[in-house]
Amino acid sequence: MSVKILMVCLGNICRSPLAEGILASKLPKGKFIVDSAGTGNWHVGKQPDDRSIATAKKHGIDISSQRGNYFTPKYFDIYDYIFVMDNSNYDDVVSLAKTDEHKKKVQLILEELFPGDNVDVPDPYYGLQNGFDMVFEMLDETTDLLAKKLLEKHS
Repeated sequence: MSVKILMVCLGNICRSPLAEGILASKLPKGKFIVDSAGTGNWHVGKQPDDRSIATAKKHGIDISSQRGNYFTPKYFDIYDYIFVMDNSNYDDVVSLAKTDEHKKKVQLILEELFPGDNVDVPDPYYGLQNGFDMVFEMLDETTDLLAKKLLEKHS
């Protein structure tokens, strides 16, 4: 049975598609399934932001086939882990949880790097390309730790 992981940001076109692509590149396919969704529904069915696609491509990761999804409460029953990009996403996702078990699945992704500090992955949407590069580096570093933990736990 596959371990299912969901990455969540606001629009599902910048941060969570990058997080999905980066983590998926570090885990064996089939054993792990990594997806992403947004807490807003503006970009459902659309490709990630061109700047996210270009940033991932620079690092040998193709996220161009991803399409935007909208987070709904059913995802708590589908996914084993739900990683959110910032505190606002965390609040939005947890507010939809019906049980404590659902709430326990949700974690800020940067908790791996900064335990207990509630650090957000900044949203690069309104900024320049270098913001996407910075987000990539943050997500790359935290998913190294995350992939190691997941592989140890599910091997």
